[in-house]
Amino acid sequence: MGQVAFACVAAILIAGCSSTKVEVDPTTGWSAERLYEDARIEISAGNWNDARARLEAIEARYPFGGYAQQALIDQAYVNWKDGEPEQALAAIDRFQQQYPNHAGTDYMLYLKGLITFTPPSASFMNITRQDPSERDPKGLRESYESFNELIARYPDSRYTADAKKRVTWLVNAIAQNEVHVASYYYERGAYVAAVNRAQTVITEFQGVPAAEKALYIMVLCYDKLQLPELRDDAKRVLDENFPNSKLYEQGLDEPSGSLWNPINWF
Repeated sequence: MGQVAFACVAAILIAGCSSTKVEVDPTTGWSAERLYEDARIEISAGNWNDARARLEAIEARYPFGGYAQQALIDQAYVNWKDGEPEQALAAIDRFQQQYPNHAGTDYMLYLKGLITFTPPSASFMNITRQDPSERDPKGLRESYESFNELIARYPDSRYTADAKKRVTWLVNAIAQNEVHVASYYYERGAYVAAVNRAQTVITEFQGVPAAEKALYIMVLCYDKLQLPELRDDAKRVLDENFPNSKLYEQGLDEPSGSLWNPINWF
């Protein structure tokens, strides 16, 4: 009886072992060069998961040398394209810490600016018709800082010309965000707070189109606060800089900017 029981247990163990599938990594033994070549093929095909696996394998198996550095650059790009901005930014941060003087730093600064310039929510702006400047300004400012660092450190980079165009848009977008906040405060009777936000546009973002609405808000607020001298001074500046302003007739409902979506830049 004991022999029968033993035979049954042995049969079960054998059957269990035979049903267990051991996953074999097809890239086992591959050189860094082969891994990278395969990663590039997967990137070209848009196979982000497979590309990421190859690039991570390079970083893990061959942490030293040119392929590891390039793999980290490509990881940032792959994660961005795959809709994983946080992972992309983490890869960029690792790269900047490990290779502060790398020749690809200009590209990484440019990519960092792009990631924060167009967050995942930007793809829905064509549907919602939301002005990009109405979103959380944190990403706008981070993008602005990355592009500005690129422009300052690498004036001759192939990415600098495009970065300058984006900075021009970002300056007005950030200023418009301040105008949105000022309008919010004004409509709720917080006139001092509204003036403070509007003044930020005038002092920090000189010459931007959003200054027109900022000045108009200041005129309205000073009037509500019964400060005629300050009201008239703000109105004088508004009239000098925007002599044909339609805000006097249309009020705060007049859009302060177009519904242009930066996602269209890609």
